[in-house]
Amino acid sequence: MSGPGASRGASRGDAPSRSGASRLPRLGRARDWLIGLTLLIGLVIAVEHRVGWRALIAPWQTLSVSLLVSAFALTAASYVLRGLRVYEYFGPLVVGRFTAVLRLSMLHNTANNLLPMRIGEVVFPWLMHRYFGHGFLASGASLLWIRIMDLHCLVLAALVVLWLRLPGWWWPVLGALWLALVPLGLAVRRSGWVSRLPAGRLRHVLLFLLDAAPRDTPLLYRLYLWTLLSWGAKLFAFALVLGHFVDAALWQRLAGVLGAELSSVLPFHGIAGAGSYELTGMAAMVPLGVGVGAALAGTVSLHLFLLGSTLILGPLALLLPRGKTAAGLQSGGRSGASL
Repeated sequence: MSGPGASRGASRGDAPSRSGASRLPRLGRARDWLIGLTLLIGLVIAVEHRVGWRALIAPWQTLSVSLLVSAFALTAASYVLRGLRVYEYFGPLVVGRFTAVLRLSMLHNTANNLLPMRIGEVVFPWLMHRYFGHGFLASGASLLWIRIMDLHCLVLAALVVLWLRLPGWWWPVLGALWLALVPLGLAVRRSGWVSRLPAGRLRHVLLFLLDAAPRDTPLLYRLYLWTLLSWGAKLFAFALVLGHFVDAALWQRLAGVLGAELSSVLPFHGIAGAGSYELTGMAAMVPLGVGVGAALAGTVSLHLFLLGSTLILGPLALLLPRGKTAAGLQSGGRSGASL
């Protein structure tokens, strides 16, 4: 099964070179780091003023090992499932190199969790270019479709939360209609309407984006299945952890987790998500009846679990074999850069 853009390879302007494949991407502007640092300092002050860091850390002493291990295992499983999604997505381009794809996916997630202002997204096209010789722009376009699947799945999860809050026949109906948009999107792609647009920049960009999209129904369904499973594992793990720190119903905790995860769509994002992650998590829980102090303490503790998992899984990714990089394949040897 052909993955999107797999047959095209690297375009002439994106052909991998020994220097280009090993050069680290630029990790944001000084302004991005300044905003991120400001959010981090603001969070530290807010926690001390509203909750107190000693009071916030205290519940960690009673956190059971079984709950912590279970939540971490589910989080790790979500990383593997995301790697499977990328492996399926790119098809022949990456066939036989799942460990390299998993390494790439885990490092991408690690960068997203630790760097401010979504700078970590740059790591995905850079590593696709470095490991597999795939064009930067083509990889970025594929990542855009992956993010659309993520957003679609999160909206579906939000409908589940609303159904748990107020059960009714209309929520499953809305969920089914929302799921129907998945094959509908593929039908729109196949209709060829973009090709009939007047020649110009808009038509060129849309055709480029569509060329990076999943090409057939079975592939799209498999990709969406991996998306559902990865998000299901992560949301359940995070709801378990949040339940130890916040006395709230499951639907309230899931709403908080969803809100925190949606912090990625904000125009600002703190260093390691600090500040923005807590802000959106609280914005989801407080209107649903969770106290401000409890919501703040809970989202900070959840964020600490996320960062702890990241600091374990990120280095573990470096132990996975990547095989030869694109530059190494051209030169017949391995490239010297560590990633």
